[in-house]
Amino acid sequence: MQTGLFPPLRAGQKDFSVSSATYTRNAIVLGLLSAVGPFAIDMYLPALPSISGDLKASTAATQMTLTVFFFSFGLCQIVYGPLSDVVGRKPPLYFGLALFIIGSIGCALAPGVEWLIAARVVQGIGAAAGMVIPRAVIRDLHTGHEATQLMSLVMLVFSVSPILAPITGSALIVPFGWRAVFVAVAIAAVLAFALILVFLPETRLHHQRLEASVGSVLCGFGELLTNSRFMGLAFIGGFGIASFFAFLASSSFIYIDHYGLTPTQYSLGFSVNAFGFIGASQLAATLGRRFGLSRVVITAAACCTAFMLLLLGVTLAGVDSLAVLVVLLFMGFAFLGLVIPTTMVLALDDHGPIAGIASSLAGTLQMVTGGAVIALASLFFDGKPLPMVAIIATCAVCALLLSLGTLRRNAPAPQLAE
Repeated sequence: MQTGLFPPLRAGQKDFSVSSATYTRNAIVLGLLSAVGPFAIDMYLPALPSISGDLKASTAATQMTLTVFFFSFGLCQIVYGPLSDVVGRKPPLYFGLALFIIGSIGCALAPGVEWLIAARVVQGIGAAAGMVIPRAVIRDLHTGHEATQLMSLVMLVFSVSPILAPITGSALIVPFGWRAVFVAVAIAAVLAFALILVFLPETRLHHQRLEASVGSVLCGFGELLTNSRFMGLAFIGGFGIASFFAFLASSSFIYIDHYGLTPTQYSLGFSVNAFGFIGASQLAATLGRRFGLSRVVITAAACCTAFMLLLLGVTLAGVDSLAVLVVLLFMGFAFLGLVIPTTMVLALDDHGPIAGIASSLAGTLQMVTGGAVIALASLFFDGKPLPMVAIIATCAVCALLLSLGTLRRNAPAPQLAE
């Protein structure tokens, strides 16, 4: 049900009914676009120790290149979303990708860690467009279970990043050095630019766009910030993402320095987590139809929390096993594949006329939460798994508590299969 200051877009709205081929093509294009930013994270994770040595930087300073990316990546979504509601979806995408390419070139040429940190800020500002606008495009095209299915397909493409990016990064780092990673992501951004130009339609038509005024944008933000359901859903996904960000910030040092893996072995170990996420995310729409989207989120958050608390318990008990760490993280992160796309669909469902603003606010809150968790992980990092595991478990508990508080009253009864 649509509520709030902005009426539903119905009269004169273009029919975006699409064939299965077009549906799949949209999923691929939007997924690749959404993956550009994460590729800039995952591809260079195996290089963090070598970057630290090459640039003669501390571990904290090297992790800062990750932290500033997340903050700029998150904060700038707050700009792209409203802008896409006013001028259309495609122009901000072109601008963001161009900025991302410039930042990537700057990273490749960085003579010191300070330069690299600055270039990562520029890169993050550009990458924000590729994260927030595809979600608004999905809301332009679909709602409910259809939106969940498309969001899950986008997540399928998006989730290839944690599998292929670290392996690709290692393949580039060994012969060419860590700078080759940023050349590669610049090329990927050029490809994404071309795909948008040729294949992605403009889904925010002129009669649907908001008035280009500060007042209309502020009204949109005001409606969302005072909507407890929207805010709860945003932070459920935010703490879910933050738990994975804590893993991103510390895993390469733990796997390579603590457990003695090579960068390639680390890449394979890191990629394991993505397989569970991918498989689970593809079940989100089907389970949502059967049990209701709210019930899916609550159950998945509870299962994720159970595995993360189990991992924390065995770690506190003195178990320091790479196999145990990998298996329990795999199980916990698999359930995030149900939580993250589903909460975003639920958050946007009631806010179609301001889908860009809603997507940007949810994305900003989630990325800033993730960035804060990365900073916290860096502060307590001691080279061992316990600080990382404790932060991941805490994030999972927060996501579960928010799920219960936000969705339990609205969780529908299971529907009997016909």
